[in-house]
Amino acid sequence: MSILLQIVNTAETVADTVQSAAQQPAVQEYEKLSLLELAMKGGWVMIPLVVLSIVAIYIFVERFFATRKAAREDSNFMSNIRNYIHEGKIDSARALCQANQTPLARMIEKGIMRIGRPLNDINSAIENVGKLEVSKLEKSVPFLSMTAGAAPMIGFLGTVSGMIKAFYELSMAGNNLDISLLSSGIYEAMVTTLSGLIVGIIAYVCYNIIVARIEKVVFILEARATEFIDILNEPA
Repeated sequence: MSILLQIVNTAETVADTVQSAAQQPAVQEYEKLSLLELAMKGGWVMIPLVVLSIVAIYIFVERFFATRKAAREDSNFMSNIRNYIHEGKIDSARALCQANQTPLARMIEKGIMRIGRPLNDINSAIENVGKLEVSKLEKSVPFLSMTAGAAPMIGFLGTVSGMIKAFYELSMAGNNLDISLLSSGIYEAMVTTLSGLIVGIIAYVCYNIIVARIEKVVFILEARATEFIDILNEPA
């Protein structure tokens, strides 16, 4: 009988232990890092990455609005230019161009100022102004392309630096190995790689968006330049 009671007591003890263990959280909660704290883990490499990202975002926003303004076109602009030229109102046509203040208007104004000269001269003058306007729109855009290529490389530089730091601390620890010795170096390696890729991807997307918008403006300028030459060839 005593043996049976011992077995029952042992079973109850095991059951209580299992129940208390089940009531305890299975996963230990760790302190969560904020985005700023995570970025600070990247070390000095994060400084050029942050600078590149800020400058790239500024250029993208500024060029985005510049290209949007350049692509804005009055649907009646070329019709009014045609009417003024056929009616001989050259001054009115120039005044209309000056009132618009767009790359298209400046290009057409240059062509109007050359009226009376051979068409080849007029066409060359228009093309030169068009190229100048496009070059203005492309200002600072190569920086976005540079950032798209340089940011991941800077991130990889931080990766190498972090791994060197981790292995150096490991070698200096001797027999006193501790996972915390590796954590700072690994943090730096991983955070800089991630940050470099993020900045590079964002810059790459921004660069292609601006290039596409500039190409749209180029298409508009070429189409309107051809239309202007056709207007001069039309019978009065």
